[in-house]
Amino acid sequence: MSDFHSCATVRQDFPASARMLYLDTAHQSPLATSVRRALEAFYQEANDNGGPKPVWLERVERVRARVAGFLGAQAREIAFTKNTSEGLNIAANAIDFEPGDNVLLIEGDHPNNAYAWLNLKRRGVEVRFVRLGQGVADAALFAPHVDARTRAISLSHVTFHAGHRHDVADIGRLCRERGIYLVVDAMQSVGVLPVDVKAMGISMLAAGCHKGLLVPQGLGLLYVDAALTELQPVYLATAGLARPPADLIANPDDLALREDAGRFEIGNYNLPDIHALDAALDLIASVGIANIERHVLALGDRLIERLDALGVGLVGPRERARRAHIYVLDLPVEKWVGYLARQGVRVSPERDGVRVSFGLFNTPDDVDRVAGIIAAGLQEPVSA
Repeated sequence: MSDFHSCATVRQDFPASARMLYLDTAHQSPLATSVRRALEAFYQEANDNGGPKPVWLERVERVRARVAGFLGAQAREIAFTKNTSEGLNIAANAIDFEPGDNVLLIEGDHPNNAYAWLNLKRRGVEVRFVRLGQGVADAALFAPHVDARTRAISLSHVTFHAGHRHDVADIGRLCRERGIYLVVDAMQSVGVLPVDVKAMGISMLAAGCHKGLLVPQGLGLLYVDAALTELQPVYLATAGLARPPADLIANPDDLALREDAGRFEIGNYNLPDIHALDAALDLIASVGIANIERHVLALGDRLIERLDALGVGLVGPRERARRAHIYVLDLPVEKWVGYLARQGVRVSPERDGVRVSFGLFNTPDDVDRVAGIIAAGLQEPVSA
């Protein structure tokens, strides 16, 4: 997609990209016009008809099936949530931990992944943080820390703070061999990279939809492997019951759960965002997820080449197999984020530098423009 023939057409669907140099998809994708129209159509339907909820719920199930296909899953394995953090908390609490069990995390991963598991310390669960070092996570990183009481490994597929693309499939093989649950935060990868939950050996996957999946905040996805029927929700509503009471009077003698991932849902859906997700999946499909991956990697190649020429370092991985769309520039945040903002460049400050992240609407010219702006900044004192 570095020579993506429809790049101009796709870019026109993102008017924010004409108003600023938008290099911040890892924080929030700008709203596509086609996705905005889907939201407007939903609100118009609600305005005109007072809410055709049965029709809306039919659409929910259609989008659920589309999401499942996008992830290599079955529709019955997908639940809708509010965000990644809710999905991770559902996953952490679904496992029947006993005191003395342990879970392995990567030191420095997203804090909300850590807190979902640290909250289990009150139940006697040990949380072990594994130091990443200079590479990316694979089975060899975790294997020395696994013992007979290890019940789960949880990590991000792509890290938000430096753009590492971890070898989830390799870790999945380790987890299958040892009978360990693998929980993946796919917030930064879904919609940008191909994700096949079965091929990767993922037990549960959580992701929000406001980055690679192009919808406003407030909608998340949870994948739960259908074979893992022992996983139980920590909270319960009629939506999770196998036989919800028709008279809407709670039956204390029938708490049987749905056998699908719907047992983890709590009730009313974020219907506007699900309608938006339908349109976003149309847009992603029109480009192709493999093309999006190739495109952002090619933009990354170009960025690294430009940075090397300027003598600007990169905090995260350089190798294609180990990176995705996120690149953290080794530039002082306190000086450069403000400078770039004044030049109309949208980026994010990160732990060790300035984060540039690409979306399907970005172009090689965007890379050249930001490189030129950085070059100019290097030639003169940059104030915060």
